[in-house]
Amino acid sequence: MLRRLVAGLAAITLVAEAAVLALVHVVLGRATGAQSMSIAGMDPDVMVTATYGMGAAMAAFLLLCAVPAALAALRDRPPGRPARILLVVAAVTHGVLGALAVGLVGWGAFAATSLILCLLVLTLMLYPAPAEDPGGDPAGTLRPTSP
Repeated sequence: MLRRLVAGLAAITLVAEAAVLALVHVVLGRATGAQSMSIAGMDPDVMVTATYGMGAAMAAFLLLCAVPAALAALRDRPPGRPARILLVVAAVTHGVLGALAVGLVGWGAFAATSLILCLLVLTLMLYPAPAEDPGGDPAGTLRPTSP
């Protein structure tokens, strides 16, 4: 019950974070375009396009990370190896972003990223790792034999 709740909350928070980051990048892109901003002589249209593209990429990554968490919550089964790797990458990303956020944005952003980090780590820890089949052992030397 607890692990389904944690995985579901992780999926919901990842979807919410994706929506918020996409909205922030839309606002930043519009502000950049409206003020015709440029950095070091870069074309403002390129900066607007890059801002929209980065927001879309970040939102897509977070939505992709929410899928295995949602599937784990719905099925109550541990995520497979590729899904675990994806969730670990998301957790590490949130850890790094949390460390940066405390200095650049403030403690509220740090708390939000830390909450999502905790939900991701709990999702990974509450579900046991899938059992691996030793395979390739025709003689049975890896498994104990009964007399």
